[in-house]
Amino acid sequence: MTPTEIVPAPASDEAGGPPIHLTNARVLDPVSGSLGSPMTITVSAGTIVAIEEGRPGGDGRCIDLTGLVVLPGLIDCHVHVTAFSADEASLSRSSASYVTAQAARSMAAMLQRGFTTVRDGTGADWGLAAAVAEGLLPGPRLLFCGPSLTQTGGHADHRGPSDHSAPTGPAFPSHGIVCDGEAEVRRAAREVLRAGADHVKIMLSGGVASPTDRVDSTQFSASEIAAVVEEATAAGRYVMGHAYPAAAINRGLVAGVRSIEHGNLLDDSSLALFTARGAYLVPTLVTYRALVAEGDRWGLPPQSAAKVRDLFEQGLLALERADRAGVAIAFGTDLLGGMQRHQSEEFAIRAQVQSPLAVLQSATVVGAKLLGLEHCVGQIRQGYAADLIAVDGNPLDRIEILAEPERSLRLVMRDGRIVRDRS
Repeated sequence: MTPTEIVPAPASDEAGGPPIHLTNARVLDPVSGSLGSPMTITVSAGTIVAIEEGRPGGDGRCIDLTGLVVLPGLIDCHVHVTAFSADEASLSRSSASYVTAQAARSMAAMLQRGFTTVRDGTGADWGLAAAVAEGLLPGPRLLFCGPSLTQTGGHADHRGPSDHSAPTGPAFPSHGIVCDGEAEVRRAAREVLRAGADHVKIMLSGGVASPTDRVDSTQFSASEIAAVVEEATAAGRYVMGHAYPAAAINRGLVAGVRSIEHGNLLDDSSLALFTARGAYLVPTLVTYRALVAEGDRWGLPPQSAAKVRDLFEQGLLALERADRAGVAIAFGTDLLGGMQRHQSEEFAIRAQVQSPLAVLQSATVVGAKLLGLEHCVGQIRQGYAADLIAVDGNPLDRIEILAEPERSLRLVMRDGRIVRDRS
């Protein structure tokens, strides 16, 4: 897989001006789990240029981080920045400009919560990613797939049983491209790749938000899945697969799908395939809790609400089993509409079955590796992008600190630009 290119932040008072020196910074290394002694981190032109002892020399702005712990910027590998409603069928009927305005607010809020890189799981496009990269909109670095690929009656086919209209096409902000057979899935994959997608998303099973399928159904044939993987691989990209039941998970992994989203109903055979194939699991537990509590408020249709009741407990058990089996687990949330404000609560949920270090790694080094960005994000190292956060307290003592950004988060820097400073 070819790593996604990092586009430097445009020049600004910070990213393009004099260097910034973060003094007395105790860096938490998510690889080793060690907390370093106070150092000075020097940032210039959006990059970490030095990490050294003592006071900085030369010009530049100094920010004293005494008493704070400094971490890499957080990575959420499953967001929907354009999903302002839990009624996903309504999104394709909305104005693209209105969806963009909603996405801008969503992305700005994510950045304020300390997420400096996110992977969109359907809906965002090249324009949104470019707007963030060029500084037109505040937000995390955005990796996108455009519309997902779904079979007729699949998870991203939002036509109800009495709707016999033509399926939705790939126009923004469509949720999915309906395609059947190897020829159609190849064409659909090539279309999203032509539009600049960082990854291709395929619906391998039923899901919560779709009106006519069951969560435990399998979708697309093995040959269709293999065709999508082949097209993505040929373009130097990879496939992320939505899947709940073990049968759907396993078919995706055998075909070469790189990441499985959700995975609540995995089994022992799935765990063996994850480790053998070097694939990633991206649980999204907070979304089930939010959907049960307030999904109706944010437009979740009644037929979808009935599907979600048992998924939280099943997902928590799946996470615990995957963690014990040594599966690579990345951080994801999958929240829709106004429920996105619960994003950081995923940290506290995972702490029920994982160690603080494992949870932190999922949102830093593991996420970076999944996205092909391990050479430039996910750690605080010389030469890496200046994405970092400073928190009040040590997350390895209490990972729930990261679930409380309004209380604990003091500084957020993305590409050398300070976007939150309460230091």
